[in-house]
Amino acid sequence: MSDTIDILAKASPGTLHRNLAPAILVSMAVSRGEAELSADGALVARTGQFTGRSPKDKHIVRHPSIEPHIDWSANQPIEPARMSAMLDRAIAHIGGSELFIQDLYAGADPAHRLKVRVVTEQAWHNLFARNMFIRPERAALDDFTPGWTVLQLPSFLSDPETDGTRSSTVIAIDFERCLVLIGGTHYAGEIKKSIFSVLNYLLPERGVMPMHCSANVGPDGDAAVFFGLSGTGKTTLSADASRTLVGDDEHGWSEDGIFNFEGGCYAKSIKLDAVAEPEIHAASTRFGTVLENVVLDPLTRAPMWDDGSLTENTRSCYPLDFIPNASRTGTAGHPKNIIMLTADAFGVLPPIARLGPEEAMYHFLSGYTAKVAGTERGLTEPEATFSACFGAPFMPRHPSAYAELLRRMMTAHDVRCWLVNTGWTGGGYGTGSRMPIHMTRALLTAALSGELAKGEMQKDPVFGLTVPVHCAGVDPLLLRPRDAWADKAAYDASARDVAARFASNFARYEGHVEDVVGAAGIRVAA
Repeated sequence: MSDTIDILAKASPGTLHRNLAPAILVSMAVSRGEAELSADGALVARTGQFTGRSPKDKHIVRHPSIEPHIDWSANQPIEPARMSAMLDRAIAHIGGSELFIQDLYAGADPAHRLKVRVVTEQAWHNLFARNMFIRPERAALDDFTPGWTVLQLPSFLSDPETDGTRSSTVIAIDFERCLVLIGGTHYAGEIKKSIFSVLNYLLPERGVMPMHCSANVGPDGDAAVFFGLSGTGKTTLSADASRTLVGDDEHGWSEDGIFNFEGGCYAKSIKLDAVAEPEIHAASTRFGTVLENVVLDPLTRAPMWDDGSLTENTRSCYPLDFIPNASRTGTAGHPKNIIMLTADAFGVLPPIARLGPEEAMYHFLSGYTAKVAGTERGLTEPEATFSACFGAPFMPRHPSAYAELLRRMMTAHDVRCWLVNTGWTGGGYGTGSRMPIHMTRALLTAALSGELAKGEMQKDPVFGLTVPVHCAGVDPLLLRPRDAWADKAAYDASARDVAARFASNFARYEGHVEDVVGAAGIRVAA
């Protein structure tokens, strides 16, 4: 049971605004000076110093009940006594304050959902939470008892010396109090990602695989999931007018199929184009949408989508039903295809490759991509990285626990897997060019329809990956990465570099998986 009611009672807050409708929250956010309206009616807020997540400021309270189950090599602990003292200060901090409350669900499947109460200092953050999570029917709010609480207090600062935090910013998850405390940051993404982390810990115990992925389903019921870190194309590629969108970021996979954790989308909006991404663009120009750090034209207040002067990590947050072809249930059957997206900053990987079971495990554990500029604090350009399960910052357990779940589900349901490079071609970042999105879409269409698997395949001469010989609508040169480079010697050097990075990274998992998985990994052919 959550401590929400006790927290509010102890704090003796001032006015409490419960479950306000979007129009009221928008009006209050504007009148309170928190945000402004765009020409299209979207609410536009700035997040100040933090324009992305601050993963090094995220902590898990080290209770004895959970300590053996947490991968402490990837998660920062905070001691229970320090959490108690910090929470007491946070409660005192909000005494007499005006607060906003939303009671919401995380998880479209009633068998596995959480009841979440989000408490915020600002109206616009409350609208963000309302957009992002699943909104209960009005009648269900009358006796809503939260299972978890998110206390989001940008004006509360932690004390590193007293609290054992890294800085004055803190995201602390307490699995015994069923509480998340967020302080010192206005970046709204911390709200949703904290609950994602909670589900990532709880669901594996039930045999449910939590996934950092988008998902959609075709007219014949053929579901697909898209793994990938921020900026690799999960939202863009899953928003396909010919398929029903299940969700754009976080899902579970149970014995009954897949289900969305959320009720909204949190799309990157830098360089948003109405032609290339019509559904996202239309949703981003509506009343009720929240735009983060999007610059407005000073004369017209029209969004200047190409302006990254505040951050490259501009965002658009809107309810899922703003997408015309969004699923009404947030659920689908077992996937027929898994897509693993990578933005290869070195430009050496093919645009698509079919992965066997061991290769799929290898790439899932590797989680290779490039962090996109602005996604995290201090990041100004793409940077090659490995993030286990394509979401290491949100995975409390050891990556092998999720990998075993993936293997079991893939085997049980005969799922095809594809590695898709949405990064660079013809050269690395700064020399080559970004993979054309229309060609990526053509490859995905062929993969999801089953046509690509039926066509002729060949081994990539450098990495040995299984790649298609041709695909309608795709330049054959792109299918052979080395041929797309003018400087073949430079390609070879980059390929060796990437292979070495893969091998070095995967060494940490060799004692947790069978040797056959490591043997299926990236290496340059002799």
